[in-house]
Amino acid sequence: MAVPDRGFAEAVLAVVDDIPAGHVMTYGDVAAMLGSRGARAVGQVMAYYGSNSPWWRVLRAGGHPPRGLAARALPYYDAEGTPLITTTSEDGYRVDYATARLRP
Repeated sequence: MAVPDRGFAEAVLAVVDDIPAGHVMTYGDVAAMLGSRGARAVGQVMAYYGSNSPWWRVLRAGGHPPRGLAARALPYYDAEGTPLITTTSEDGYRVDYATARLRP
């Protein structure tokens, strides 16, 4: 996949930066906020440019933390009081998306 367009990347990061502590959005939610259906493009933006944003607040479908980052994300969720659900998945938890989802 190509590097995301700079304007789209800036818009994605602005949405992510506005997600309050303890709340989350999916990649698809962020795309929809921008009038796009490009959830994968949002994921690319986060992968390339999201390290200085609250990346842990952007989830995969079903409330799962970013792939491969569950251990790094967990302390952020704990510190922010993000509601979690224990699971038998490899991550061992997921965010209670129904409760924590930001509905702008």
